[in-house]
Amino acid sequence: MDRKLKHWELALMFGVLVAVVAGGWLGREQQELADSVVRFHVIANSDSEEDQALKLAVRDRVLARAEELYPQEATLEQAKAALEGHLNLLADAGREVVEEQGYDYPVSAQVEDCWFPTKEYEGFSLPAGNYTALRIVIGEGEGQNWWCVAFPPLCLGAASETVDQALEAGHFTPEQGALVTGDGEGYVLKFKAMEWLGEVQGLFQK
Repeated sequence: MDRKLKHWELALMFGVLVAVVAGGWLGREQQELADSVVRFHVIANSDSEEDQALKLAVRDRVLARAEELYPQEATLEQAKAALEGHLNLLADAGREVVEEQGYDYPVSAQVEDCWFPTKEYEGFSLPAGNYTALRIVIGEGEGQNWWCVAFPPLCLGAASETVDQALEAGHFTPEQGALVTGDGEGYVLKFKAMEWLGEVQGLFQK
């Protein structure tokens, strides 16, 4: 009986050790990916149909204005500095849309660390976790969110880069590109594991 108990305890300790090591490794991989992008987060005033439509209009204007701020062939650091140095300009871009549509909501812009759930976009996905983000809040900021990527410019309409173009520009490593597109053997499993780890971390943060 004692011998069986010891074997059970060893198996449990080994499982915990594997989980800790794998969690640390996956956490580093997610952090390296997070350190390669600036997310974009827009929060509507409310969930009314009008406020949700306004959110999307603000999104388009702010993304277009952000694109104009990036130096040609910008690095991540240059793009982040451009955003941080022009937060008032980006907030003004959002307020322009609000006023044009007959509202008087305030609009704020910040670059800050935010937790994001797993999100799937056209041609790529990003696992849950903490990311640096350009965050736009409209009015009370009590409505549904809209998430995407401000840099590399993967969500800028006609001006959007593809993941392949981001790879060519050096914004992603080949491993990161394979991860977010789900290409390559084992990458789907790794992505799911990173997704699970990010969701667990988000629960603790909340």
